[in-house]
Amino acid sequence: MIDCTAPLALRLDIPSRRPGWFTHSLVIMVSLAGGILGIGGALIGEVRTGGLLLLPFVGAPVIEEAFKPIGLYLSLLRWPRALESRLYRAILCAGAGTVFGLIESAVYVYVYAPGHPDWYPLFRFTIPVALHTIASFTVGLGLDWRVLEWVNRGTRLPKRTRNFYIAGVGIHAAYNTAAVIMAILGVLDF
Repeated sequence: MIDCTAPLALRLDIPSRRPGWFTHSLVIMVSLAGGILGIGGALIGEVRTGGLLLLPFVGAPVIEEAFKPIGLYLSLLRWPRALESRLYRAILCAGAGTVFGLIESAVYVYVYAPGHPDWYPLFRFTIPVALHTIASFTVGLGLDWRVLEWVNRGTRLPKRTRNFYIAGVGIHAAYNTAAVIMAILGVLDF
């Protein structure tokens, strides 16, 4: 049981020495696995919304950008000293976004649209994957140990976390909106 009243250093069991290569390898693997875990979380979240009309514009970006950093959240809990660099956290989130985007693209190419046009796999494995990478990187710029404080103690969500999350969701929502409009106009034939 986690004691939420204990100081953060005690609650997270922060080691006194700098983490080595093995710890960083674990952090990278857990963070990338977050992209896989994010697929499950996004699927559950999207199914619960019932496929509403606004899902591609609002629902999917809100859900996916919250779930893709699951591995980073776990790493922050277990190895906070390995994640002291803001850029490192953002790069780990970008990696999770890349994994998420690759899995999502494979599902679209091989399950949702098996009779796709010839250009479709190239499109799916480039533009949407880049979108997920960029949006996740943006969200990652705002993540640090204070997210755990927000969850565990009910403190205020840090403004930086909120702002970068909203920016990542905005990037994702803008892309989804543009893709839907291009599909409706016949520019992209999905």
